Amino acid sequence: MDELRSLAILILGGLSLRFALTISGQAWAKSHAQTVAFMILPVITYVITNTIAGNIALSLGMIGALSIVRFRHPVKSALELIMYFDLITIGIATSVRTKWAIQLIICTIAIIFAVKIAQKIIQKFGKSFYTTSFNEGLALNSIEVFSNEKIDLIENSNNLVSSFNNTSQNEIVYRLTFENRNELNQFKKGIEGSKGINKININFV
Repeated sequence: MDELRSLAILILGGLSLRFALTISGQAWAKSHAQTVAFMILPVITYVITNTIAGNIALSLGMIGALSIVRFRHPVKSALELIMYFDLITIGIATSVRTKWAIQLIICTIAIIFAVKIAQKIIQKFGKSFYTTSFNEGLALNSIEVFSNEKIDLIENSNNLVSSFNNTSQNEIVYRLTFENRNELNQFKKGIEGSKGINKININFV
């Protein structure tokens, strides 16, 4: 019971820090990768410290094992790096105390799916739990809309990532991204009858 309480405090604490950062204007913390990272990383650290507690030899071995995660090229996503740490920690914890490894696996999977479910629920109210970003190496479906007029449906969309007003050609270019192909298709059907649209480009992944 104490372990469950500790895990709940870790997850809620990480999520609270994430919200504190976004409220204070730190937009980088709004992304999907950062949202999941803020919830998983405290749990990973908790499992590591409990696994090596009181064992100097194991703590030195843990340092060596975790130092394996090194990259010669920039890591595009913080979540990618954390997942490698997660996998290594699971392997080490399993050899020492299987219970910690099982708890870490369950927490990681639960957090990943919980974040996605929360996004789906919040999107029904026209809000977004996190933002998506090409900078994090995510493969996203995208749509570009070329229009002679402003389109309120696009302007108010949470999926809008950029808009460019080409005054020389009297044209506005909107770019939107979607994680789900079906959502993109539904959005496309919703704007096809809008006045002023000249062209629509779609890129599926």
